[in-house]
Amino acid sequence: MSRRSLEVTPDLLLRAYSIGLFPMAESRDNPTLHWLDPQMRGHLPLDTFHLPKRLLRTTLSGPYEVTADRDFVATIQGCATPAPGREDTWINPTIERLFTELHAKGYAHSVETWHNGKLVGGLYGVALGSVFFGESMFSIARDASKVALVHLVARLRLGGFTLLDTQWVTSHLAQFGAEEIPREQYRRRLEDAIKRAAFFLPAPDPDLLRAEMVRMAKGE
Repeated sequence: MSRRSLEVTPDLLLRAYSIGLFPMAESRDNPTLHWLDPQMRGHLPLDTFHLPKRLLRTTLSGPYEVTADRDFVATIQGCATPAPGREDTWINPTIERLFTELHAKGYAHSVETWHNGKLVGGLYGVALGSVFFGESMFSIARDASKVALVHLVARLRLGGFTLLDTQWVTSHLAQFGAEEIPREQYRRRLEDAIKRAAFFLPAPDPDLLRAEMVRMAKGE
């Protein structure tokens, strides 16, 4: 289900997320936003996240440096940039502006993947209560977005988050255990998770972060 909106503010955006709605544009050049409320909602269970051992090795000792909230603007711009197989995007300038404002207010966060000082992948989303609403990710190097996702999940687990909303389930997310649940079931989980306190950790202790990733790979 889609609802059209002519004007959206950061506060309205937060209220919409709290009841299960999220915005998208039809294309990069279309200024109109639509509120979406799909019948089946994607989520990625934090306690059963599937982390292959190969990806764990890449994350822990591979070529990438990973940060959080270092360059939100560049990350959302990377997600909005056309790529092979994604010649257009639903992230228009209005969405970029709104989420950048949410970042300035402490609600929107990014995880960035760097190689030799260059941003090569990342993701961004919104944190409310113990819910993280994942919005988009991008990659211009092998496994760069996957490594960012591993770091995100580890931070969310350490910070006490209980729900990672992915909006949809793609083949990329399904390999990590993403599932679809009916709208009403999602809303019940959302209502409960919004009430709980959690903390997004941009720079957790490296040893704690590493140990959490190892537990994820073991299915703990």
